[in-house]
Amino acid sequence: MATMAECRSALDKLSDNLAEASGDVRSAATLDRSLSCHVKDLDVTFTGRLVDGRIQVLDTADGPPRERAEIRLAMNGDDLVAMVDGQLDFARAWGSGRVRLEAGFRDLLRLRSLLS
Repeated sequence: MATMAECRSALDKLSDNLAEASGDVRSAATLDRSLSCHVKDLDVTFTGRLVDGRIQVLDTADGPPRERAEIRLAMNGDDLVAMVDGQLDFARAWGSGRVRLEAGFRDLLRLRSLLS
Protein backbone atom coordinates (compact mmCIF):
# COMPACT_ATOMS: atom_id res chain seq x y z
CA MET A 1 0.00 0.00 0.00
CA ALA A 2 1.32 3.44 -0.98
CA THR A 3 2.13 5.79 1.89
CA MET A 4 0.81 9.31 2.33
CA ALA A 5 4.25 10.66 1.37
CA GLU A 6 4.26 8.59 -1.84
CA CYS A 7 0.78 9.87 -2.73
CA ARG A 8 1.83 13.47 -2.10
CA SER A 9 4.91 12.92 -4.24
CA ALA A 10 2.73 11.45 -7.01
CA LEU A 11 0.50 14.56 -6.95
CA ASP A 12 3.61 16.77 -7.16
CA LYS A 13 4.89 14.72 -10.12
CA LEU A 14 1.47 14.95 -11.81
CA SER A 15 1.60 18.72 -11.33
CA ASP A 16 5.04 18.84 -12.94
CA ASN A 17 3.80 16.69 -15.85
CA LEU A 18 0.83 19.01 -16.42
CA ALA A 19 3.07 22.08 -16.32
CA GLU A 20 5.32 20.58 -19.01
CA ALA A 21 2.44 19.45 -21.26
CA SER A 22 1.55 21.05 -24.56
CA GLY A 23 -1.39 21.16 -26.96
CA ASP A 24 -4.79 19.87 -25.84
CA VAL A 25 -3.43 18.55 -22.54
CA ARG A 26 -1.98 21.95 -21.65
CA SER A 27 -5.25 23.64 -22.61
CA ALA A 28 -7.27 21.29 -20.38
CA ALA A 29 -4.87 21.78 -17.49
CA THR A 30 -5.21 25.57 -17.54
CA LEU A 31 -8.56 25.41 -15.76
CA ASP A 32 -8.81 27.32 -12.49
CA ARG A 33 -10.77 24.95 -10.28
CA SER A 34 -10.83 23.65 -6.73
CA LEU A 35 -9.62 20.07 -6.56
CA SER A 36 -9.78 17.19 -4.11
CA CYS A 37 -8.16 13.77 -4.25
CA HIS A 38 -9.46 11.25 -1.72
CA VAL A 39 -7.04 8.36 -1.24
CA LYS A 40 -9.51 5.72 -0.11
CA ASP A 41 -7.20 3.11 1.38
CA LEU A 42 -5.43 5.74 3.51
CA ASP A 43 -8.71 7.59 4.18
CA VAL A 44 -7.02 10.92 3.55
CA THR A 45 -7.96 13.76 1.22
CA PHE A 46 -5.58 16.18 -0.47
CA THR A 47 -7.27 19.47 -1.34
CA GLY A 48 -6.09 22.37 -3.42
CA ARG A 49 -6.47 23.98 -6.82
CA LEU A 50 -5.75 23.25 -10.43
CA VAL A 51 -4.49 26.64 -11.61
CA ASP A 52 -2.10 27.83 -14.33
CA GLY A 53 -1.49 24.25 -15.43
CA ARG A 54 -0.36 23.08 -12.00
CA ILE A 55 -1.89 21.29 -9.05
CA GLN A 56 -1.40 23.26 -5.86
CA VAL A 57 -1.97 21.04 -2.82
CA LEU A 58 -3.07 23.37 -0.05
CA ASP A 59 -4.19 20.99 2.70
CA THR A 60 -4.47 17.38 3.77
CA ALA A 61 -7.28 16.07 5.97
CA ASP A 62 -8.31 12.73 7.39
CA GLY A 63 -11.41 11.19 5.88
CA PRO A 64 -13.41 12.05 2.79
CA PRO A 65 -13.50 15.62 1.44
CA ARG A 66 -15.19 18.04 3.82
CA GLU A 67 -16.21 20.42 1.04
CA ARG A 68 -17.26 19.67 -2.50
CA ALA A 69 -14.45 20.64 -4.86
CA GLU A 70 -15.17 21.49 -8.49
CA ILE A 71 -13.01 18.54 -9.60
CA ARG A 72 -13.10 15.47 -7.37
CA LEU A 73 -10.93 12.38 -7.62
CA ALA A 74 -11.07 9.22 -5.50
CA MET A 75 -8.85 6.14 -5.76
CA ASN A 76 -6.48 3.92 -3.82
CA GLY A 77 -2.95 5.17 -3.24
CA ASP A 78 -1.33 2.41 -5.29
CA ASP A 79 -3.50 3.38 -8.27
CA LEU A 80 -2.54 7.05 -7.92
CA VAL A 81 1.15 6.21 -7.88
CA ALA A 82 0.79 3.72 -10.77
CA MET A 83 -1.10 6.24 -12.93
CA VAL A 84 1.45 8.98 -12.44
CA ASP A 85 4.28 6.52 -13.14
CA GLY A 86 2.57 5.48 -16.39
CA GLN A 87 1.85 1.92 -15.23
CA LEU A 88 -1.95 2.37 -15.08
CA ASP A 89 -3.99 3.98 -17.86
CA PHE A 90 -6.29 6.65 -16.40
CA ALA A 91 -9.12 6.15 -18.89
CA ARG A 92 -9.23 2.39 -18.29
CA ALA A 93 -9.02 2.81 -14.52
CA TRP A 94 -11.83 5.37 -14.66
CA GLY A 95 -13.95 3.19 -16.94
CA SER A 96 -13.53 0.16 -14.67
CA GLY A 97 -14.38 2.12 -11.51
CA ARG A 98 -10.93 1.94 -9.94
CA VAL A 99 -10.73 5.72 -10.19
CA ARG A 100 -13.64 8.06 -9.64
CA LEU A 101 -13.64 11.47 -11.33
CA GLU A 102 -16.47 13.89 -10.74
CA ALA A 103 -16.73 17.37 -12.21
CA GLY A 104 -19.18 19.58 -14.02
CA PHE A 105 -20.09 18.59 -17.58
CA ARG A 106 -18.04 21.38 -19.17
CA ASP A 107 -15.00 20.52 -17.07
CA LEU A 108 -15.31 16.84 -18.01
CA LEU A 109 -15.34 17.82 -21.68
CA ARG A 110 -12.18 19.87 -21.24
CA LEU A 111 -10.52 17.20 -19.12
CA ARG A 112 -11.18 14.43 -21.65
CA SER A 113 -7.83 15.15 -23.33
CA LEU A 114 -6.15 14.27 -20.05
CA LEU A 115 -7.92 10.91 -20.05
CA SER A 116 -6.65 9.60 -23.36
